[in-house]
Amino acid sequence: MGETHRLTFFRQAGWMTMATSLGGAFMYSVHVPAAKMPPAEYGVFLALLQVMNLLLIPAIGLQTIMAQQTAAAVTPAHQRQLAYTVRRLLVAGGLLWLILVAATAVGHPVLIRRLQIVNPASLWLTLGIGLAMLWWPVFQGVLQGQQNFLWLGVLQIVNGLGRLICVLALVWWLGWHAAGAMLAALLGFAVTLGSAAWLTRSVWSGPGEKVAWKSWAARVIPLTLGAGASQFMVAADQILVQDTFSREVTSLYGAAGTIGRALVLFTAAVFAVMFPKVVASRARGESTDVLAVAFGGSAILGAIATTACMLLPALPLKVIYASQPVYWTVAPLIPWFAWCMLPLSLANVLIAHLLARERFRAVPWLILVAAGYGVTLWARQDTLRQMEQFPAFLSVVRTLGGFSLLLLSVAAWFTWGGRWTTKVLCRNSPGADGERSRRTP
Repeated sequence: MGETHRLTFFRQAGWMTMATSLGGAFMYSVHVPAAKMPPAEYGVFLALLQVMNLLLIPAIGLQTIMAQQTAAAVTPAHQRQLAYTVRRLLVAGGLLWLILVAATAVGHPVLIRRLQIVNPASLWLTLGIGLAMLWWPVFQGVLQGQQNFLWLGVLQIVNGLGRLICVLALVWWLGWHAAGAMLAALLGFAVTLGSAAWLTRSVWSGPGEKVAWKSWAARVIPLTLGAGASQFMVAADQILVQDTFSREVTSLYGAAGTIGRALVLFTAAVFAVMFPKVVASRARGESTDVLAVAFGGSAILGAIATTACMLLPALPLKVIYASQPVYWTVAPLIPWFAWCMLPLSLANVLIAHLLARERFRAVPWLILVAAGYGVTLWARQDTLRQMEQFPAFLSVVRTLGGFSLLLLSVAAWFTWGGRWTTKVLCRNSPGADGERSRRTP
């Protein structure tokens, strides 16, 4: 990659980092009025936010493959196939959402009990957001594949700002609780989704051409599973805490988790810029060192944020929960959350690169790590109930950190380990010595 391309990458990554940070700032500002709810309702709201993240998993691979397919659509035939694919995915997402509605109608008493929900409208509004979560990755992937980072960043800001305005109106002013906050999230998402559909209309409204769905599915399934492994690890701990502890204290863990998960979003902008560039370079048969730039940039940003959390752990809590000093008591968890989320942030960069290069051999191992994390969390549920509050919370965070480091190790091995082993074997082979001796004058 030439010097001009590097400057372009840093400019685009800088804009996406700024837009993600601004959108994230609006998103996290939502917690200022939301924290006015009773702690039990606020804990439900935090748990439902992570349920939203889990609802994204069936479609999370769609953003990846749509970015990949859009970036590689360099011929009219590929562009017609892209239009056909987008339309069919929107229909499939709607059908999947109807299945989720039916399943929720059958099992909602269990969900309400396990998540300790008082107002069932909160659950149904979260399910309504599920439709937007299934459609949003399709449009987001198209924008990402087009490298239309200007509007991709603007929509992140719009989503955060829209949610904040609606929460101020529904929760702060009207006094609604978790249901009002989830309605605000739905309204903000609706504006963002409608804008994305309008911006990409030239792609999905054009003439279509059928695609080979069998080969397409062979790509999207590992993409979904690989990206979903990381998404599961981001969300699972808060849902476990909501199911394990009293409604009155789960919001304390959620307050610390809100700061910790911000680190993942803070570094997400870098690999969002990296992915379509890797796909485009692969489609053209070009080499690129964008991984080194993206991984190094994420590591630097993550280290700065983590160091800030170590030096000033109570500061973000005092900013967000200025009028609720009870949340300041979880400040000792903030450095732990930051250090445990940092490996997960770096793993996301490597996973995105592996998926962009279609190195799907890593996917089963990534799933194994995520599955092991989930089994470990729920197997320790009874033990956690018997522990005091802070040690129990710290145990959950440490479990997250251990499996995040394991996920990073697996992603690093499939990114660099195989090539390093091949070089060592080639260097130590008899033929290699003979070849060197023949080349030596």
